[in-house]
Amino acid sequence: MVPEHLVGGLIYSNLVKLKQDMAPEPDLAESWSSNPELTEWTFKLRPGVRFHDGSPCTAKDVAASFEAMLNPKMASTARTALGALKEVVVVDDTTVVMKLGAPSADFPVAVAYTTARIIPEAIAKGDYARLSREGIGTGPFKLVSFEPDRLVVVERNPNYFIPDQPYLARIEIRVYPDNAAETSALIAGDNDLMVTVSQSEFGRLSKTSGVTAIQKPSGRFLNVNMRCDQKPFDDVRVRKALSLAVDREALVGFIAHGLGQTGADTPLNPSYYYYKQLPLKKADMAAAKKLLAEAGYPDGLDVTLVASENPGTRAQLAIAMREMARPAGFRINVQTMPHAAYLDQVWKKGSFYVGSYAAQATADQIFSQLYTSDSAWNETRWNNADFDKLVAEARAVSDEGRRRELYARAQDLMSEQVPSVIPIFFDLLAGHRNYVKGYEHHPTGAMFRFERVWLDQGAPKRG
Repeated sequence: MVPEHLVGGLIYSNLVKLKQDMAPEPDLAESWSSNPELTEWTFKLRPGVRFHDGSPCTAKDVAASFEAMLNPKMASTARTALGALKEVVVVDDTTVVMKLGAPSADFPVAVAYTTARIIPEAIAKGDYARLSREGIGTGPFKLVSFEPDRLVVVERNPNYFIPDQPYLARIEIRVYPDNAAETSALIAGDNDLMVTVSQSEFGRLSKTSGVTAIQKPSGRFLNVNMRCDQKPFDDVRVRKALSLAVDREALVGFIAHGLGQTGADTPLNPSYYYYKQLPLKKADMAAAKKLLAEAGYPDGLDVTLVASENPGTRAQLAIAMREMARPAGFRINVQTMPHAAYLDQVWKKGSFYVGSYAAQATADQIFSQLYTSDSAWNETRWNNADFDKLVAEARAVSDEGRRRELYARAQDLMSEQVPSVIPIFFDLLAGHRNYVKGYEHHPTGAMFRFERVWLDQGAPKRG
């Protein structure tokens, strides 16, 4: 399938975009500021911006777009990211005020979420179904054709609000049956760029003359979720025992082909601004067996670990965990299933399963999405009041030193309590022909800046 975030970023705009260090920079909004309490954020829009159909983009379109995102009936994935947003007030054509139910120092980052796009008010409040047939945004490219299983074509928006951008006249996004076929096409020179290269194909690509291979650390991870409100994982000693039964460096080599980093049972790694480096958790079978015995399992423990078949790394991790944890006394039965069945029967319901998550822009977003008691996807039911308090306080203060201290304590607590075993992070892998210039791979893997990309000498003529 076509990468939807890539297409969305070509056609639509957000209020802000995120730089490589996750700091916000202007998109439709040219500036923003908050009240001292961090409960109201005022965004000033660029004047004179128009949608692809020629209609003006004003504060009313921004307000209608965010109201649609907050409407539960729309089931927008941006609703969770926007968190505390309660009301959008139109001040004038170029000014909107976002009113929050609680303080948020990261709110400008939240509005950069990949599905927090701005669309015309008439569509947001009326014919919402038009979005499935048309792409009317203010982005750098206009939609020409959309065949999600084969080919998406966009062309330069001549009225884009940044002068002289985009540089490319036209982009074709071709859909291949698998990553190996797409890699072969890039190596052969049939394509110019790949935004996602699999670990198994990266070695082949990086050895190809005329191709630049990109490897970028990211917060994408696999975790093993344990229901902390059910036996046997309601006992922290069992969770710690499993954590100590894992050889994390071996997992990076086996599952990520060495193209990743170890995790310390928190969802943050060096790609996050408030990451705290924790010591490597080394496998210690004697300590793991001792903890299991103290928890009431001196003869070992039988558990079933469920893994979706997509991505395949989930099943690889489950099988590796089964073998690694056996000497510690864990007898793990691995059950794999199609992804649709996993989503229907296991995700957010099961007591022991493998999850797979992309990086978020901030520590608050990933903690609030997965691990606070009120998180939308509270898979582990860890429900730790101390952790909740740390995350909430960090969200509500602007002092960087204080926030770093609070997030450090939150990471210490998670690593100690182990609601999930998070043993591995995956680097993002991409590649392009050497004549492609200006392309920067974003650490989220879901944000793209193709308006800054151009082709240098040696590029073939296409189209």
